[in-house]
Amino acid sequence: MKRTLRTGADCPGMAAPARLIRKARRDTGMPVLYKNMNRRQFLALAAARPMDAGASLLMVTGAERTRIREILSRDASASRRVSSLALKFMKEGPWSVTHHRPDNPKAARNDYYSEAPYWWPDPKNPNGPFIRKDGERYPGRNSANRVAIGEMSEAVLALGMAAALLEDKRAAQRAATVLSVWFLDPKTRMNPHLEFGQAIRGHNEGRGAGIIETVSLIYCAQGIMLLEAAGGMDSSMLADLRRWYADYLRWMTTSKKGMDEMNATNNHATWWTAQAAAFSVFAGNEEVQRLAWDRYRNHLVPTQVQPDGSCPREEARTRSLSYSAMNLDGFSVLCRIAQLRGMDLWRFKTPKGIGIEKSFYYLLPYVLEPNNWRKPQITGFDQDRVVYPGLAGLGLGSKELLAAYRRLPRAEAPWVNLVSLLVQAA
Repeated sequence: MKRTLRTGADCPGMAAPARLIRKARRDTGMPVLYKNMNRRQFLALAAARPMDAGASLLMVTGAERTRIREILSRDASASRRVSSLALKFMKEGPWSVTHHRPDNPKAARNDYYSEAPYWWPDPKNPNGPFIRKDGERYPGRNSANRVAIGEMSEAVLALGMAAALLEDKRAAQRAATVLSVWFLDPKTRMNPHLEFGQAIRGHNEGRGAGIIETVSLIYCAQGIMLLEAAGGMDSSMLADLRRWYADYLRWMTTSKKGMDEMNATNNHATWWTAQAAAFSVFAGNEEVQRLAWDRYRNHLVPTQVQPDGSCPREEARTRSLSYSAMNLDGFSVLCRIAQLRGMDLWRFKTPKGIGIEKSFYYLLPYVLEPNNWRKPQITGFDQDRVVYPGLAGLGLGSKELLAAYRRLPRAEAPWVNLVSLLVQAA
């Protein structure tokens, strides 16, 4: 299958005015990724970065991988969970943004497109601009690409786990097909930008908030790194995948929509930063990693967290418990990535003594007993997908958080399964 790397025209947001880019660099210390490096040089660099068996695999250390493999060798139930998830995704996909296209003349065939979930037709003006109903998903919205990117990312993680933890070569082969279709084949690849994410009819054709929909690419990057550790991927393909992530990261850190999301003051900024950290680790950019740690200390915690551990912007939502937990999941992913790079953000406190550690304990009773939550929650609460007690329990060495995580029901999902295995291996 032919693979082609593209930049520039594929990333319209990267054609931002020079003054915008200069301002972003001045305000954030933002680097230019792989500046002046041609494709041949990039491929040589990526091929020269073999995965050390003891190295960090984004969210997993080499030592943890070894312990998990030992657990799976003697725990048949845990091993079946890994293999059954891989088998499920062996039968599904591959996925592509090109399989379902919107009626939007500006979005090219390979551009990701989605519509914002909480915007509805106005009953008073049915043909006019949509109106917002927070927490209520409009069933008629275009979400095909949103669903596809999530399923593709879960597939790569599930297949990567089977390859790295169970030595399943078929899983590695299937993952290569899935990755080629989504990222590399010119006919089906996703262009590395999100200019048309979460469009709102009658208002815009895309917005920065759409970047929340690429959170699942963290799971995908984790899966790729596990596949690399298993020796199950071609070095040229790995280099091309790193280049794609580098291009997307460049768009995130230079485009107006990327800057809008970075400067948000709620879970969107948290997950922007978690993505920037994860993608920069995978793409090998230490400057963006430092930017992510700085954003955590100087923006995320000071603008979101209160002295009692609450995050008011999440609690103001109509699904306040869900958004509060989702936000803490993002903080825990970011802190975990930083920890494995020698940076302790778990215990960071502002000059006023505010830190995220207290937030983990503040929300914990309600994650365990959602019916005790007295703030707005107009839908059910998915306990089985909350992972922060496990990650924070590991990062803080907290028996209370780890015990709480073990009490929670767990979804049959690759990301949840990975966190559960990390906790089991602790």
